[in-house]
Amino acid sequence: MLQVVEGETLIGMDLSDLRSLFGPEQPAYRARQVYDALYKKQVANLSDISTLPQAFRYQLLTSLPLGLPEAEHRYDSSDGTRRYLLRLEDNRTVEAVLMPEEGRDTICISSQVGCPVDCRFCLTALMGLERNLTAGEIVGQVLYVARHNGLKATDTRMNVVMMGMGEPLLNLANVLKATRLLTDPEGIGISQKRITVSTSGIVPKIEELGRAEIRPKLAISLNASHEEQRRELMPITRKYHLADLMKACRAYPLRPWEKLTFEYVLLKNVNDTDADARRVVRLLSHLNSKVNLIALNPGPGIPFETPDPERVHSFQQILRRSLPCFVRKPRGRDIYAACGQLKRVASDLVTIV
Repeated sequence: MLQVVEGETLIGMDLSDLRSLFGPEQPAYRARQVYDALYKKQVANLSDISTLPQAFRYQLLTSLPLGLPEAEHRYDSSDGTRRYLLRLEDNRTVEAVLMPEEGRDTICISSQVGCPVDCRFCLTALMGLERNLTAGEIVGQVLYVARHNGLKATDTRMNVVMMGMGEPLLNLANVLKATRLLTDPEGIGISQKRITVSTSGIVPKIEELGRAEIRPKLAISLNASHEEQRRELMPITRKYHLADLMKACRAYPLRPWEKLTFEYVLLKNVNDTDADARRVVRLLSHLNSKVNLIALNPGPGIPFETPDPERVHSFQQILRRSLPCFVRKPRGRDIYAACGQLKRVASDLVTIV
């Protein structure tokens, strides 16, 4: 008999999990066969695992689900971006986004259903939190999007960013397990250099992330140049103050090839002045970092406006005198797939497949 725990799926299990599931009744190599099928061969149906005895395959099929999400809708943008509304085993839904570009493909995935961090400029925040995703549900988004777009997980052009729904560091155990599964060279095999996790600034969890042997790169959503401003835009700052966040960033153990990334959403006439830019430079001085600027991606219920391109350029020029600074090109705005827009929004402007 398989040692099944209620709610478990095969996707999300590592080798030790599979060995425990199969117990002593199965030979030791059986777990490796299933692991290879799930993550290296990326089967979409347990019936496709031809290396397994038929009786054992039937036992797996009738005991627990594979755990891949199903697409309820796919939304196609005029710029090639695709937003997927994915249905989980309990019928809750999350969103994942594919952003194809010349030279690389980026898959943006969710870590929670909804989000508990009430950032004032983000549509996902309006949902609140429904629950954390399991490691399998995080990995399953990558496997689904890659499979349905003919992407190879070992392709050096493929990047994964945990910047969809949710605050990843409030689901850190599952995020780290998912990262181990995604990066295992005997399985999916994505480089740690090509996986990024974005946080609003959960200070103790930043420290915990830094202690993990296998971990994604770290991006910090900064979005303000001083404490009072950040409290207004990101109420989580009332618990984790900006000074403490900067201290945690200075202490973060970067790997030799790594920089900290800071994301800054520019809001018209709120945090986009030249004075703000100079304060950001002072905040990030003495940090091995870069900055991604994001002109606000608007959405219903968001009480801010997108700054003019000239204002974005001026802000960037001030930062670039002191540190690398890039303007992130908006992708999928017309289908609510851009940064900060994921809220399971349907629109007459999108194509539903």
